[in-house]
Amino acid sequence: MEGGYAAWMGQPVILRVATGSFRVPLRGRLMSETNESVRLRIADCWDVDVFKSMVVAVEHDQPVYVVN
Repeated sequence: MEGGYAAWMGQPVILRVATGSFRVPLRGRLMSETNESVRLRIADCWDVDVFKSMVVAVEHDQPVYVVN
């Protein structure tokens, strides 16, 4: 089912996630969405399902390149 996260699919994002008194930023790419959760790919090898009820915000991730 397509929902409010469709515009973010495949893009690098930071999910602001809250559980209890903890608030954590998660970096990755949104891969898919169900009625209850979104799937976030972290480090190109680890997919994590996050309940939508835990997501406080979604924002574009701006990659930082370091050159020596």
